[in-house]
Amino acid sequence: MTLVRRDTLYHTYADYLTWSRSSGDELIDGTAYAKEPPAPSLIHQGIVTELGRQAGNALEDTSSRVFISPVDVRLPKSNEQNDQVDTVVQPDVLIICDLRKADSRGIRGAPDWIAEVLSPSTAGYDQIVKLPAYERGGVAEVWLIHPIDRTVAIYRLEEGRYGRATILELKGQTQVTSVPGVVIDWDRVIARTA
Repeated sequence: MTLVRRDTLYHTYADYLTWSRSSGDELIDGTAYAKEPPAPSLIHQGIVTELGRQAGNALEDTSSRVFISPVDVRLPKSNEQNDQVDTVVQPDVLIICDLRKADSRGIRGAPDWIAEVLSPSTAGYDQIVKLPAYERGGVAEVWLIHPIDRTVAIYRLEEGRYGRATILELKGQTQVTSVPGVVIDWDRVIARTA
């Protein structure tokens, strides 16, 4: 799957609602991106599913919720109305602890945790375009998972900025620091996607 600029126009969420498909299209700072075939690999989807399953099980008796793409996440820059928001993303996996952020159209505001599974065709987009949007939007913790290298780069928001990523191998367990009680068991993730 690759991402291409839809056009050279500036777009808002109101525009996005007129042309976006149910899955894959995103809007970053007014620039529209469209995902093109093929669909994500089975390894990608297996990792996404297992992350969602583990996070969901950990959050079962809490008010926090895990969501798996496609879910529109609107990241307003201040208090603009929904139709004026110019950043709409569909993270692979996300957790919100404040359910007031959820509405009939998806999520408005920064999730507490986002995981993106990198693929060769989207890794640059996720790292160069989306990560700064997550930082501006106030996402507390972002994991960029590289299935081929079997590593995860963890970015944590500190004083409004992401510092240097913590790079870990996909083995053992890793705590989601922004959401208490959620621990990802990489050995199970790898075993279920091999």
